[in-house]
Amino acid sequence: MSEPAVVWEKDGRIARIQLNRPEVLNAINDELPVDLARCVKEANDDDDIHVIVLSGKGDAFCSGYDLSYYAEANGSGQVTQEMPWDPMKDYKFMKRNTELFMELWRSYKPVIAKVHGHAVAGGSDIALCCDIIVMAEEARIGYMPVRVWGCPTTAMWVYRLGPEKAKWMMFTGDKISGKEAKELGLVLDAVPACELDERVNALAGRMAGIPTNQLMMQKLVVNQAIDAMGLANTQMLATVFDGITRHSPEGINFKQRSEEVGWRQAVRERDEGTFDWTRNRPINPQK
Repeated sequence: MSEPAVVWEKDGRIARIQLNRPEVLNAINDELPVDLARCVKEANDDDDIHVIVLSGKGDAFCSGYDLSYYAEANGSGQVTQEMPWDPMKDYKFMKRNTELFMELWRSYKPVIAKVHGHAVAGGSDIALCCDIIVMAEEARIGYMPVRVWGCPTTAMWVYRLGPEKAKWMMFTGDKISGKEAKELGLVLDAVPACELDERVNALAGRMAGIPTNQLMMQKLVVNQAIDAMGLANTQMLATVFDGITRHSPEGINFKQRSEEVGWRQAVRERDEGTFDWTRNRPINPQK
């Protein structure tokens, strides 16, 4: 049997959860959200655990959805339907993943995301559902699919950055470094990669000395403030829109381009702005 897509171990009062698909930079498949939620639940059910640290095995935190599975192929057939498509079928599929990622947000134990390499696209959704994020200075975070074929379903950008900076990230699809993310207030801290473990362990150790009921109460209070701002409504809209982006003319063209030339080239053309997804043709640099 293959290893689970997410694993965890107990380290005293700290639960260390790891995304466990290093061969594809911990890209998200159908199993990863389920395994992640399972690990969070198991850590919450353990009365000895005070705090959770979430990280990615290998060279990255998470590179987003596995486009070799969902874009170049068609995965489980849920991500791109044949026309006419059923928006509610898509919503049910994507809302499932959103809710599984949000187990990090709803966890009674505080969750620290330790980000190295990349936390991009769907990987940024996972990181931003955590309570606190610490990044390596040169790590990268962003949601590039806003350019075509995506809308971040957890919708956490606006609640962490405020409207103007969130719009900037969503209008450009730019990736920013850990250092830039700290300056913007998106993450708590960014440190040299060689100091990342030490910084996260010190923070987790500090929290681990506090009674679990105290940690739980403080988290519930802060989360309630965000919930009162309309997080559930924003996520519903974002999840519906995510389905629309993948079934719009531009989204279908991106899917077909990924099948024709491979997802890596399609993503490169998307991120470099060298393809006209509306007209379904490369952009002529002479015009």
